[in-house]
Amino acid sequence: MYLRLGAAQASTLPTVSIAVTPSSATVSGTLESGGVNIVASDTGVKEGSVIVFLLKPGVSVAEAEAFSKEKKSRDPNNASKLGSIVFDTEVNPGQNSEGQTELQAGQYIVLVGAGEGEAQLRTSFKVSAAKSPATLPAPQATIRAIEFGFRGPNTLHDGELVRFENEGFLVHMDIAIQVKNEKTAKQLVKLLLAGKEKEAQKLAIGAVTFAGPLSTGAFQQETITAKPGVYVQACFMDTQDGRSHTQLGMERIIKVTK
Repeated sequence: MYLRLGAAQASTLPTVSIAVTPSSATVSGTLESGGVNIVASDTGVKEGSVIVFLLKPGVSVAEAEAFSKEKKSRDPNNASKLGSIVFDTEVNPGQNSEGQTELQAGQYIVLVGAGEGEAQLRTSFKVSAAKSPATLPAPQATIRAIEFGFRGPNTLHDGELVRFENEGFLVHMDIAIQVKNEKTAKQLVKLLLAGKEKEAQKLAIGAVTFAGPLSTGAFQQETITAKPGVYVQACFMDTQDGRSHTQLGMERIIKVTK
């Protein structure tokens, strides 16, 4: 259902490239701390997700891999003892996905998911401390996820650089579901609040992923290229009792204009 939007073309930033296949991931480029432009490419992974996870000092890749195979790893909030999700994007075969973020010096792992399946650890890489870290361009707008809602402008513009941050204590995602008009958007909001996601999906005519699940304090920014129209911004993460964050009010109506 979700289509990845185009992202910022950041020719002045160091580039980190992540190429994924159904069984592997390869990381290349400038692996130094500071602002970076991450370009994810996909060969053969339908509805793929690429997750960049920073391990805490002292946590090994082997520990992270063992945890990823446990049942409790299905709730990304449980991974906070190991580290944090610093970048999360969707990819599809033949389509690159770009976004900007800041990387700290440290040990990282890359997990790759497909569709509704669990993400699997595919590779690891280290980021060294840069002598002169690159600085990200200032965003033209910022949207913040909190418990349980979104803060920031209700209207985004094609071509503007927007930062999506998680300022909550829980892991949040940032999805925008396109609908025909505001009346339909209000209907969709009511359905999401009632936990009727299947009925809500029938009202969608498209969608974009601004940011996949991110840990507290993480952010990524990208240039908006979504189709102009009315959207319902939402977070579909689950609480510990199984309710979607949308049932707790984490959705709102926004517009994308030219």
